[in-house]
Amino acid sequence: MTTMTETSARFREFKMPDVGEGLTEAEILKWYVQPGDTVTDGQVVCEVETAKAAVELPIPFDGVVHELRFPEGTTVDVGQVIIAIDVAPGSGDAPAPAAAATVQEPASEPEAEAEPKGRTPVLVGYGVAESSTKRRPRKGAAAAPEAAAVAAAVQAELNGRAAPAAPAPAVPAVPAQGGVQGGRPLAKPPVRKLAKDLGIDLATVVPTGKDGIITREDVHAAAAPAAVEAPAAVASPVAPAPTVTEAPGVVSDSARETRIPVKGVRKAIAQAMVGSAFTAPHVTEFVTVDVTRTMKLVAELKEDKDMAGVRVNPLLIIAKALLVAIKRNPEVNAAWDEANQEIVQKHYVNLGIAAATPRGLIVPNIKDAHDKTLPQLAEALGELVATARDGKTSPAAMAGGTVTITNVGVFGVDTGTPILNPGESAILAVGAIKLQPWVHKGKVKPRQVTTLALSFDHRLVDGELGSKVLADVAAILEQPKRLITWA
Repeated sequence: MTTMTETSARFREFKMPDVGEGLTEAEILKWYVQPGDTVTDGQVVCEVETAKAAVELPIPFDGVVHELRFPEGTTVDVGQVIIAIDVAPGSGDAPAPAAAATVQEPASEPEAEAEPKGRTPVLVGYGVAESSTKRRPRKGAAAAPEAAAVAAAVQAELNGRAAPAAPAPAVPAVPAQGGVQGGRPLAKPPVRKLAKDLGIDLATVVPTGKDGIITREDVHAAAAPAAVEAPAAVASPVAPAPTVTEAPGVVSDSARETRIPVKGVRKAIAQAMVGSAFTAPHVTEFVTVDVTRTMKLVAELKEDKDMAGVRVNPLLIIAKALLVAIKRNPEVNAAWDEANQEIVQKHYVNLGIAAATPRGLIVPNIKDAHDKTLPQLAEALGELVATARDGKTSPAAMAGGTVTITNVGVFGVDTGTPILNPGESAILAVGAIKLQPWVHKGKVKPRQVTTLALSFDHRLVDGELGSKVLADVAAILEQPKRLITWA
């Protein structure tokens, strides 16, 4: 289904698409265009972050940017219009934007045009009401009052404090033609971002700026009651409390806590891990193995001309060992279908690699990894890691995984008890490879040793099967020539 609508023969609108699998919203991270810029079909106009990944959105037609509907940092529902394009520039005077994201002086902008009543078509569901072009209020937020005194009372009540006995004379009322524009409170983009980070609905904030513009101090004042346990006697409602955080992860000298909004990838991680931990009965088994010969093989492959141009490391051999173990024990490559009460055997392996990124832990996977040669697997691993570090992993790259490897050894950790990626039956954790004393050929010698941990879903993988898979991986790493004899 298309994500664009026609407002007239000249102006076309582009809606927030469903860039993932059934996702309902996305946050606009960055605009690459501004009103007045010329765009062409397929040109990337913005970057958005969903609960799964950051995605760049291309525009599907040519023209000139007429209006950006939301500023950077705004979370937008799927189906809402995010940008308007003039596809026939120069054909006449264009109407002024309703509420462009780049507004710096809202009081000087013309009033927003009246929007048609009814619901706007969206990609999913039954459509959104006409008021949904502004950001949804957070849970617990009150509706916007019509006067400053009412707003102060509502704000105080929401935060568990008694309303002031008399309205503060220093707080001016919202100007009739300046306090709200296009149904949205007036505030500059940085102030909107601050309010979003602190969980404050701008509709409930009393403005003190010129022409009814909400300032940073106003947002801090609204956040103060929720951030600290204030005494009964409170000073001016526009004075920020000393322990209010300036932004996520930044606190004042006297603060003892920092509150960071849970959203995007981090929110998805939390939901997925809780769902996995309390749905699939986890079992974790461990084995410590001498990988000295594997490390020698890695060194030899780095000099092999057939591996030129690709990155060779122990993870490559571990990945190949797991693929061979799955080939020998195919029942482990499965999924539990709760709705139909079936075990779904997978005749392919989409190998997930857990990757730590600035946006959190993600698990992209190598499609049909079982069919790849060692050079092809090395190339795919290199591309996967590079894409993840750049924050460019697509939702499709993270969908459809069957088993996963998580390399905790890169952090110097010996091992762990990994949680299954939802929908998968097994995950292998690889610990740090260290030089340790080891009995080799009847003598204690220094050897390269690591610990492996395999977690599996005990509904479909019993102890025998899980043990066989883990033992096979360990055997291959101890004697890499088994990659040839067992493959």
